[in-house]
Amino acid sequence: MISFLDLKAINQQYAGEISVAIQDVLESGWYIRGQQVEQFEEEFAEFCTAKHCVGVANGLDALILIFRAYKLLGRLKDGDEVMVPANTYIASILAITENNLTPILVEPDAGTFNLDAKEAEKHITPKTKAILAVHLYGQLADVDGLPGLCRAHDLLLVEDAAQAHGAVAARGQKAGSIGDAAGFSFYPGKNLGALGDGGAVTTNDEELAALIKQLGNYGSEAKYYNSHLGINSRLDEIQAAVLRVKLRHLETDTQKRREVAKQYSKEINNASIVLPQWDMDAKDHVFHLYVIRCQERARLQQHLDDHGIQTVIHYPVPPHQQKAYSAWNHLHLPITEKIHEEVLSLPISPVISPKEVCSIVDVLNTYC
Repeated sequence: MISFLDLKAINQQYAGEISVAIQDVLESGWYIRGQQVEQFEEEFAEFCTAKHCVGVANGLDALILIFRAYKLLGRLKDGDEVMVPANTYIASILAITENNLTPILVEPDAGTFNLDAKEAEKHITPKTKAILAVHLYGQLADVDGLPGLCRAHDLLLVEDAAQAHGAVAARGQKAGSIGDAAGFSFYPGKNLGALGDGGAVTTNDEELAALIKQLGNYGSEAKYYNSHLGINSRLDEIQAAVLRVKLRHLETDTQKRREVAKQYSKEINNASIVLPQWDMDAKDHVFHLYVIRCQERARLQQHLDDHGIQTVIHYPVPPHQQKAYSAWNHLHLPITEKIHEEVLSLPISPVISPKEVCSIVDVLNTYC
């Protein structure tokens, strides 16, 4: 069986370094918001070419805290509209509704699965105050068009970079420094994954970063003195130590992912399979996922399973069809719905072997 993602093998590569890092935390006697977190925040901010990074408990909290902080700073208020791609994972939407803001679901570009500035512009109203640009599957959204659109209409640009650690635009901007603020996830399966949950916010705005840090620590400006109604959302020392180890290897791991993606894109030759749309010479895609499309997805997935190849569907149900958002169930978003009916994620990771990739390609090319 070729597993979809072998997390044990991924982390085993750095087991020695990780063990030392964890032992250092154990011996320090400090386990929440200590030296490891501070150093990781500095290193990850530098990696993203951002001025500030704040570690939080998970990727959803990162986005929730960004919007909550902007409300406290007077940039947003209840009911304001936030544009978001309709085909994103539900966490993007939850961050908006959790703050009593109004999500405006926008159909994505059918080729890249991401938000396009021209389509977004059609949905701007007097109540539009922000755009949440999701770098889905690890590919940057329209970073040429969206920042200019936001400047022209005085909109906040927030990046959902949960899947895009290290993605670089043609002009050199990195995920996490393109918008006003960005939310990252360090869930174990992410390209930069912890050994538990974790997340971070990056921004060039010092006031925003300071406020998010307070909000994630019970709204506390100083111990036992609470300026805001905050929450408990903090990156712990052990996860920060692990992430510091893995951050040192992230560029190498990302290049391995791109090589796998190139092999897939060059060698899969089946008219019934639609491959990802990307420039093989660019670095704007870090391939958290390699997602193909097929009209008869269930048959193709079964064909792969019959040959011992594990695949996953990201994601089977779009947000507007979820029970949690029943008020939207009447909406018809044909591009989004078609994407969710056809997408299938192939195995991709820094530890998958060229032989395994060849086997997957052969099985795909024999699918009829």
